[in-house]
Amino acid sequence: MELILKRDVENLGFADDIVSVKNGYGRNFLIPQGAAVLATPSARKVLAENLKQRAYKDQKVIDEAQKEADKLKDLEIKISSKTGDGDKLFGSVNNADLANALEKAGVSIERKFITIPGNNIKRLGSYEASIRFHRDVVVPFAFDVIAEA
Repeated sequence: MELILKRDVENLGFADDIVSVKNGYGRNFLIPQGAAVLATPSARKVLAENLKQRAYKDQKVIDEAQKEADKLKDLEIKISSKTGDGDKLFGSVNNADLANALEKAGVSIERKFITIPGNNIKRLGSYEASIRFHRDVVVPFAFDVIAEA
């Protein structure tokens, strides 16, 4: 079943993408939730026209997202956390902690746009997260987890 997504669906696609899904997932979840519509020939024509008109506007948004991403290049974030034996942490560091640290540094990013490999960090060290400002602007960001003094 081919559908046109009305909004971003995690692990499936972004708004205005044409995706193929199993019939049950489309009929029972995506369409009733308002996340997608059937990709009929007329709906495809409407989508193509909308994408043409939106191309210029999107370029402006991408440029703004790139400016926000450039703010991160010179930024060094160190997240302090309580440690136990050796380099193990009490608890863990996740994307919400990184979002809070970035907020303190003056860059506001929602935590859902930050992806840390493995979701949780449980040891001291240097790590890299990917931050999505726009569907076309994804920036790797290096940060350190240090022991609390």
